Amino acid sequence: MKELAQIFKSLSDTNRIRILKMLEIRPLCVCEITSVLGLAMSTVSKHLSILRESDLIFDLKENKWVNYYLNATTQKQFTQEILPLLKNWLPDEPQILQDREKVNTVDRKIICGS
Repeated sequence: MKELAQIFKSLSDTNRIRILKMLEIRPLCVCEITSVLGLAMSTVSKHLSILRESDLIFDLKENKWVNYYLNATTQKQFTQEILPLLKNWLPDEPQILQDREKVNTVDRKIICGS
């Protein structure tokens, strides 16, 4: 029951849902996520930590970047079941559509430095 409660806790914040929807598009670094959300980096890092604890996302260091990914290979049953459902949710939500546009144009080399 604890695992399921943790997932629902992760999904109880609109910014964390926005992050998950952004990661459906492509892996992102914290600078890109921060830029799209318009939040402080420390706030975004806390959101990412909560999502990582519930195994919804994972991070992978690639050269100087740490990229965040949806965790499609998780072994946790509830996470395996919720991620495909999430893909079908909120397709026409204005905030999600706006975030999608930003994700497609945000450039880490500009906002994070090359």
